[in-house]
Amino acid sequence: MKIALGQLRLFWEDKDKNLKRAESYLSLIADKGVDLFCLPEMSLTGFSMNTDRTKENRKETVARIRELAAVYDIAVGVGWVKDAGARCENHYSVVTPKGEILDYAKLHPFSYGGEDAYFQGGESLPVCTLAGFCMGVQICYDLRFPEPFQILSRRADLIFVPANWPAKRRAHWQCLLKARAIETMSYIFGVNCAGEMGGQYYTGDSAGYAPDGSELSREELRLPDAVPEEKVSVFQIEKGADVYRKQFPIKDDRRDALYLKLQEELL
Repeated sequence: MKIALGQLRLFWEDKDKNLKRAESYLSLIADKGVDLFCLPEMSLTGFSMNTDRTKENRKETVARIRELAAVYDIAVGVGWVKDAGARCENHYSVVTPKGEILDYAKLHPFSYGGEDAYFQGGESLPVCTLAGFCMGVQICYDLRFPEPFQILSRRADLIFVPANWPAKRRAHWQCLLKARAIETMSYIFGVNCAGEMGGQYYTGDSAGYAPDGSELSREELRLPDAVPEEKVSVFQIEKGADVYRKQFPIKDDRRDALYLKLQEELL
């Protein structure tokens, strides 16, 4: 499976401009045999709380991304904002040329940044299969909560973490991506945005980790007008997480029922 992480500089609240940028990168990787191209969180708007401007009722972003997926014959992961009534939901969808195969709503709104005032948390952990790999998604702040990663890893070979993770906390991003790979014995791919946006600076630091925690090698591509932090990274993985899990079967020693019991006793 070939995976491309689009570490893009996002244009603030400008869906049309960001869509054109995404297409430019799809064109750049068109001859690389990529199965899935992943964009950052809130891919066409940036991490905006202006939900009156960003929210959607009919999955317009997903429909437009499907058109691009069909043109380039590449599945695309895209973040968007769903109108859910009183508050919105922060969504990420995986879209193939034939249609959407996964739609995930961020479980943990980032209350420190005020996201919880405009967004409600999701309540499910969907998975899908692409190119022989089972995969799931967690979004940005979700990375700080290990329990859903463990649950996903019961079925998923790999977990994607699209984000708008600012440079001032980059050490946490880098550490937690690797930690989630090691503790779940899953492939973990983190794709972040890049450059200046919405009053924040993003270094990107997108990366892929194998189930043993080793960082995966990549090919990096850039557009001529890209800011220094902006690039697309292409990874190739050939063996499923089960190969690593059989070699070092730590999951066999998990005591999930006990963990639940201990949690109930402490609450």
